[in-house]
Amino acid sequence: MQLQLDDIALFTRIAELGTLSAAARERDVPVSQITRSLTRLEAACGVRLLHRSTHGLSLTDEGDTFLAYSRRLLDTTEELRTELSGKISGPSGWVRISVSPLMAQMVIAPSLGGLYQRHPQLQIDIAADDRMADMAREGIDIAIRTGTPNSETLVARQIGTYSRSLYASPAYLKVFGTPSHPDELKQHRLIGNSAVPSHNYWPLRASGKEAGLQIQGHTRTDSSAVILSLVQQGVGIARLMDLLAQPLVATGALVPVLPDNFSNIRVPIYAVMLQERHRLPKIRACIDYWAQWLDNMAPHETPAAPLSPP
Repeated sequence: MQLQLDDIALFTRIAELGTLSAAARERDVPVSQITRSLTRLEAACGVRLLHRSTHGLSLTDEGDTFLAYSRRLLDTTEELRTELSGKISGPSGWVRISVSPLMAQMVIAPSLGGLYQRHPQLQIDIAADDRMADMAREGIDIAIRTGTPNSETLVARQIGTYSRSLYASPAYLKVFGTPSHPDELKQHRLIGNSAVPSHNYWPLRASGKEAGLQIQGHTRTDSSAVILSLVQQGVGIARLMDLLAQPLVATGALVPVLPDNFSNIRVPIYAVMLQERHRLPKIRACIDYWAQWLDNMAPHETPAAPLSPP
């Protein structure tokens, strides 16, 4: 078969995006050009790779087989390219990451100066969203997540840990007072998470039994970034990631609340990758750097929790 590598790459993106028009928009070319590439590829293979209908596109059995080999071929080609170029100038190229807006703002953004200094040929594309991205469809190389992946197509590497504690702003505490016991929180304005109900259970440090505070929230939001902003604005008390809150404590913007009363067991942070891409030098370089960055940010006095979702 006389196959063109660009046709193979285009077919892979068509399969991931689901439509010819989406692939055309991504490449900024007419749909007719995408159609010609697909026709050329099917002619070279001698089989139909896609079913086309008014409802969209679907892979034929041959197309499904071809897609698996296409991904392996493209990843091998990319790995070869980066290995050869890396011997001369180090890891290079675009790396697209998926991360929550708050983690992007508080961790990824401050880290990029050092990453670019270490690997000047790298380029980072940040997709900041609280939702779980479809990595193959959206072209994500690395997803920063706090839960273990449950797909055989994904590989996860633990790059850090985090814990949660209660915080408020000095302005809030000046108006409403600083609680000295967990029972006093019933008289305070608490901020809840409407998207992740489990975050509204604040576990206490209790000996011999499970104990905690299930909050309803005086204010609720579905965004972790908004929760942090609400706390900074003096709206109430919230349970925040220490990793993100501690730099604000250092500047006086936040104050820990009842630090000796609530549990702050550490849980893992993962870098999740597609199985066929995790060995690429540019991806390994990013993950190694962020693991070191998170290690430098995190306190080390509390043992890590078992590897399980928060």
